[in-house]
Amino acid sequence: MPYIQDSFRRQGLRFTPQRYAVLDYLRKHPCHPTAEEVYKAVNRRDPRASLATVYKSLHALARAGLIREVNLAGNATRFESVTGPHHHFLCERCGRLEDVPWFDVPGLAKKARAAPQAVRTWELILRGLCKSCQSRTRGRANWEN
Repeated sequence: MPYIQDSFRRQGLRFTPQRYAVLDYLRKHPCHPTAEEVYKAVNRRDPRASLATVYKSLHALARAGLIREVNLAGNATRFESVTGPHHHFLCERCGRLEDVPWFDVPGLAKKARAAPQAVRTWELILRGLCKSCQSRTRGRANWEN
């Protein structure tokens, strides 16, 4: 806990039990949960944590750089404690979201710096079928033949 308190202090964020519980959950569960999933898990341990408090905690932690929001068009925002650069893979069948190691896209950094917008960061969202869904699809195709 002292490490987490130091992280809060360095970022100028007030340490509260609810913020600690949210950050602790995200660090122990790297599954990219939604705010509602975080709320359910945190609320099981501390029934005093309301959904609004969890949302406020998530947004405060994200603003402080202690967690990341992963915004997926058409899907609920997910949260994670891995803040270093990386991309994501989203399974279009089961909704599983996985981290993909960072790789540079040739020319993207150069184009981003030359863009009229002030690009601060970028990441790719790769979409397709995860290994588990692929194997289920193959198994069904073999069964049907």
